Amino acid sequence: MDFNQSTDDNLFDRARIVGKPHARIDGALKVTGQAPYAYERHDVAAHQLVGYPLCATIAKGRITHMDATAARAAPGVAAVVTTLDIDPRAQAKSNVARLFGGDTVAHYHQAIAVVVADTLEQARSAAALIEVRYQEEQGVFDLDAAWEQQTTDEPLSDVGDVDAAFKNAAVTLDEVYRTASQSHAMMEPHASIVDWSDGGKMTVWTSNQMIAWTRKALAKTFAIDLETIRLESPYVGGGFGGKLWLRADTVLAALGSRAAGRPVKLALPRPLVFNNATHRSGTVQRLRIAADAEGRITAFDHSAFSHTLPGGSGENPVNQTRAFYAGASRRVAHTAIEMDLPESADMRAPGEASGLAALEIAMDEMAEKLGMDPVEFRILNDTQVDPEDPIKPFSDRHYVECLLKGAEAFGWEARNRTPGDQREGQWLIGHGMAGAYRGAPTMDSGARVRLQAGRLVVETDMTDIGTGSYTIIAQTAAEAMGLALDDVEVRLGNSDYPVSSGSGGQFGAASATAGVYAACLKLQEEIAQRLGMNSPRFEQGRVIAGTTEVALAEVADGEELVAEDTIHFGDFKDTLQIGTFAAHFVEVAVHAHTGETRVRRMLAVCDAGRILNPVTARSQVIGGMTMGVGSALMEGLTPDVERGFFVNHDLASYEVAVHADIPEQEVIFLDTTDAASTPLKAKGVGELGICGVAAAVANAIYNATGIRVRDYPMTLDRLIDQLPKVS
Repeated sequence: MDFNQSTDDNLFDRARIVGKPHARIDGALKVTGQAPYAYERHDVAAHQLVGYPLCATIAKGRITHMDATAARAAPGVAAVVTTLDIDPRAQAKSNVARLFGGDTVAHYHQAIAVVVADTLEQARSAAALIEVRYQEEQGVFDLDAAWEQQTTDEPLSDVGDVDAAFKNAAVTLDEVYRTASQSHAMMEPHASIVDWSDGGKMTVWTSNQMIAWTRKALAKTFAIDLETIRLESPYVGGGFGGKLWLRADTVLAALGSRAAGRPVKLALPRPLVFNNATHRSGTVQRLRIAADAEGRITAFDHSAFSHTLPGGSGENPVNQTRAFYAGASRRVAHTAIEMDLPESADMRAPGEASGLAALEIAMDEMAEKLGMDPVEFRILNDTQVDPEDPIKPFSDRHYVECLLKGAEAFGWEARNRTPGDQREGQWLIGHGMAGAYRGAPTMDSGARVRLQAGRLVVETDMTDIGTGSYTIIAQTAAEAMGLALDDVEVRLGNSDYPVSSGSGGQFGAASATAGVYAACLKLQEEIAQRLGMNSPRFEQGRVIAGTTEVALAEVADGEELVAEDTIHFGDFKDTLQIGTFAAHFVEVAVHAHTGETRVRRMLAVCDAGRILNPVTARSQVIGGMTMGVGSALMEGLTPDVERGFFVNHDLASYEVAVHADIPEQEVIFLDTTDAASTPLKAKGVGELGICGVAAAVANAIYNATGIRVRDYPMTLDRLIDQLPKVS
């Protein structure tokens, strides 16, 4: 199915199932422990062994010696494979550092051996017996030091006359902001079971967001035929971008299985995830804004620096600055600084989360300089066209409505207007807000539907990473085929199924449901042809054309009807700017003596097209809001700038927001649709929820204390020596 123009009025505009709240179909399985995650697939392959990784203890250099003799002789050990035993494996384009093979160490905790044994304890104990010697090299590990010596790359965009705009501006801002490196810290670690025992067909049960991408990466890594690889990942215990790509758990389990001649299960221990797997890179951002006396922005100048291993791209936090607010002139540039810290890659709202953490503080600072309310300043600088290309309109943008509705619902008018002026006992009270902008991309996505005696089975390799994919796909299929929700079974995360968009980049829900709709339309065509009907309706389990009605259960006369299709998104979208928008409002309390910050309440108002399921969409948004609080107040990987590793590489020292940190969250969805997005007129929300939240917290802290902090996370040590004197 080709989606080549904005959709007209269709059945989803009169939906009975899509857009309505429904509990997660997979919820009961998860809370009762019946949903099988990768490491728990005890039934899929008999006689599984357990793998344990050995990882490098230097950040850069060469391995000069490895002796695994003692490990191979240890009790229960079936096989040991060291990185010196095999040639360097080929790298898929998504992997900046190689995952195994050869003597080169590119980053701390790079995998250098795998031990396979009868039990985890035996494998772990044997791994400690491997002798390793290194020739260590000096690396670059300090982002601030590297930034001070780095020149800015050529701008990604340079529109208008930025220098003249700043020269003629009534009010200007010029500040530097820093965001920390962050870990995905998903609940389920990277884990895989691999059966490659005969060295032929490889079967992988894994925790991965992108089935087709990972299958191709495995084929390249091991130089084997794609058709010999089968992947299953029906349930993923969180990803946030950390499971988009092939990682070491799968590679090591595969090598161990081939060496031992039996299936091998392997999970990365939590303390190894932080340095072995990927993370969001830290950034240093210089932001300049120019405005006239009335508060209209005339220019942005946003340059950002982030770290990456050689060959990587780092975190690009400037793209949203190109399109979020009006302004005739803008210059944005991103420079990826090659460093020797562990590999950085995509993490929830890659670029937008860190970029808006800076931009939305800067917008508040400009509003203060102008003597304007932060909400009013943002409304004044709204745009309905791409500022870099004014002939390119936004397809559907209701940012101002988000701001106004949020301000009313939050009680913005009643806030403290003088920073540091509101106190409750020992707590300083502050209110802050920020805007949010995230693109609304889509990707081609396929699905297969099977009509079996009035029931519909949907098959697609789409994954569910806790996002509600099972439910919204079932809703889409039920709506399209006129069935009850209980009459639809959804099967996900299997490479035997049609290739979908996968889960990531906020494109998953919108793309995958569109692909399922395309497959349902193909099935409708086949049914109509079989019954000799013209343009039939599908309602209440029946096919209706004029006065003729046939039950779906009787259409195939006991046979199974199968249809498959893929949604292809046309290039007409290139003429439009398509995005999602939100306004975040936050109340904080800051302890007047210690600087401890507590978030007291949060509100998000979101404009994301048709909301397919308000229950699962809200869960996505509040999850993003929670991660935003973590980014603002506590989450930050601390590099050892001498040794090149993240010091706080476990959940005891890398702190994430927990229930006690988030007392009250409210989400309001605007009743909007975007006909240019998909046939369902829906857009994603999974990454919108995190965008802007950190800045809203930062702005609230300023309102509470009068202290402007521009470095994340905003731990109490950044406040305590500047707190106002109070009795």
